[in-house]
Amino acid sequence: MTDTTLPAPFVNPAGELGGRHLLLGVTGGVAAFKACEFARELQRRGATVQVVMTEAATHFIGTATFQALTGRPVFTDAWDGRISNGMPHIDLSRAADAIIVAPATADFMAKVAHGMADDLLSTLALARDCPLLMAPAMNRQMWEAHATRRNMQTLLADGVSLLGPGSGEQACGETGDGRMLEAQELVEETIVFFAPKFMAGRRVLISAGPTFEPIDPVRGITNLSSGKMGYAIARAMRHAGAQVVLVSGPTALDAPRGVRRVNVRSAREMLDAVQAEVTGQDVFVSVAAVADWRVANAADHKLKKTEDGGAPALEFAQNPDILATVAAMPGGPYCVGFAAETEDLEANAQQKRLRKGVPLLVGNLGQATFGMDDNELLLIDAQGSTRLPRASKTDLARVLAQEIARRLPTERC
Repeated sequence: MTDTTLPAPFVNPAGELGGRHLLLGVTGGVAAFKACEFARELQRRGATVQVVMTEAATHFIGTATFQALTGRPVFTDAWDGRISNGMPHIDLSRAADAIIVAPATADFMAKVAHGMADDLLSTLALARDCPLLMAPAMNRQMWEAHATRRNMQTLLADGVSLLGPGSGEQACGETGDGRMLEAQELVEETIVFFAPKFMAGRRVLISAGPTFEPIDPVRGITNLSSGKMGYAIARAMRHAGAQVVLVSGPTALDAPRGVRRVNVRSAREMLDAVQAEVTGQDVFVSVAAVADWRVANAADHKLKKTEDGGAPALEFAQNPDILATVAAMPGGPYCVGFAAETEDLEANAQQKRLRKGVPLLVGNLGQATFGMDDNELLLIDAQGSTRLPRASKTDLARVLAQEIARRLPTERC
């Protein structure tokens, strides 16, 4: 059952997986080398990692590697004498918040699906009292085999979570489904697994990044927005269980995993995309730094310098107000706006909130946030303002997602 309980606004100083103890199972596939980076990345996010390997896995990578990476002894044998009571298959799983098997071979998936327990890792999977996650890794034909598909359905029905697989080039030289997810993707899915799902069932539309208004085919008017804040909010909402659509202006960022991105360029393109996606959304978060004006007489060819040094005569037209347009929709989503100001932040942001007709507006000092990895926010609503002290945009996005959830009506759209 999905936990939709809303926690108090909180960011774990130990990292997104701080306090989690994870048992990493490694089975005998060539993708075992990816488990090394996976173990490192889990620890960077605050988790402790205990590795258990099958005998076949040791043919691909040595136990010393994982011991060096995790600082913990590696277990491979159900009869390991380092567990004083002789029951590593019990004790190792009791200390874990989850068992993650990466790679999970077709053979290991079949074992667990049929309740077989002929080595330490499969016995741990059967004797566990914690969640079990598997990252499948195998040849495309093995993944598509009827037996594997039946086993997959059995595992899902038994409550096992599958992380992937992905698609791409495989060690055998073929291309297709069955490739194990990359370490960063696995870490992201692990974070998602543990995150409270207080936005489960909600649909969230987010605009992010700058817009670009052409002057001619090679020049244009834009701004310093990197899109980092909007992308962080999209990620946080996805972690919280929401279905997220991200309408993005030009950025150098990759879309957060599990988020559908719609790419646009100009303010009018962004409005069109938002209007095409807004029906049925519960929340609209307008983070994008949308240009207030566009060039009304943009040239269809590159403008050249003139001998007399004269500048081209540009005419400007006001761009549509995307946030106000959505806020005015009958039965529309709960709207959250952003205001980047250079002075009098609270007064200007409160005026903007009233002018746009939105219940919540998030203010920040423009010169202190564009392109940065951290920020400081001021949440402004009808009751006043709440300051979120300077922190990473990732952490602020997580707190902001919780603050938005607190303000949503109980009944879902």
